[in-house]
Amino acid sequence: MSAQTEADVVVTERRGAVAIVRMNRPRYRNAQNSAMTYALDDAFYAAVADDEVKAIVLAGAGEHFSAGHDIGSPGRDTDRSFPRRAQLWWDHVGRAGAEQRMAREAEVYVGMCRRWRELPKPTIAMVQGACVAGALMLAWSCDLIVASDDAFFADPVVRMGIPGVEYFAHPWVMGPRFAKELLFTGERFGAERALSLGMVNRVVPRAELEAETLALAERVAKMPRLGLALTKKAVNQAEDLMGLQSGIDSVFGLHHVAHAHNAEVGGDHLGGHDARSMRDAARPA
Repeated sequence: MSAQTEADVVVTERRGAVAIVRMNRPRYRNAQNSAMTYALDDAFYAAVADDEVKAIVLAGAGEHFSAGHDIGSPGRDTDRSFPRRAQLWWDHVGRAGAEQRMAREAEVYVGMCRRWRELPKPTIAMVQGACVAGALMLAWSCDLIVASDDAFFADPVVRMGIPGVEYFAHPWVMGPRFAKELLFTGERFGAERALSLGMVNRVVPRAELEAETLALAERVAKMPRLGLALTKKAVNQAEDLMGLQSGIDSVFGLHHVAHAHNAEVGGDHLGGHDARSMRDAARPA
């Protein structure tokens, strides 16, 4: 993977009863390739298996939490096979069209986020800087979100003709009306707006982000392990009864209608966009 080995695209450290799982591609704003996804999965499950760990913090190294899916770095690895964990579909490598795209995204994106949402230990996303598109999926799969005051959020993929990222939790985490505004405009919104919408739990100064997040994690970690696991499951089940899982399934189909349309009319399932063009489109005129 270019100058960085796959072993260090995610690093884990222990702070007492808290495991910090940190995405570690700061040069590329922690863009998520498959190597990172599977490394995150390994780190999460190691933390679950460790009886000394009571809570898990998901973080991003450097200035930004994550710029989303990797659609343009030298480490992009969409053509590589990895042992499948979240789905029973075939390997996407060597397939064409929807057989390739749906198989990969059902595994690496939707499937993994669903796995992580069901981890039996509490998870807290510690978000600074950019939390864009696929990064929203990572934060939303966590139980709590603490954001720095300079954090910003966006899902601009409608510019590609695609109705939002694959793990389509938008109406549940921010309400349907603002979900439409977010998607229709592709505009960024700040941490205070996210707090007012109930999408994040706390907003703190950037300099205090890690200390405040760890303090919250340590407070959570003092609760009984089984009590936390059962309470997490209870809230998740209630959210699912509100339609989250079936909503994600239905929109995943629409997502791939858009990919197929783009590929048919333009020869590129991303609608002709790459990381640079998406970045430039987000800048004010």
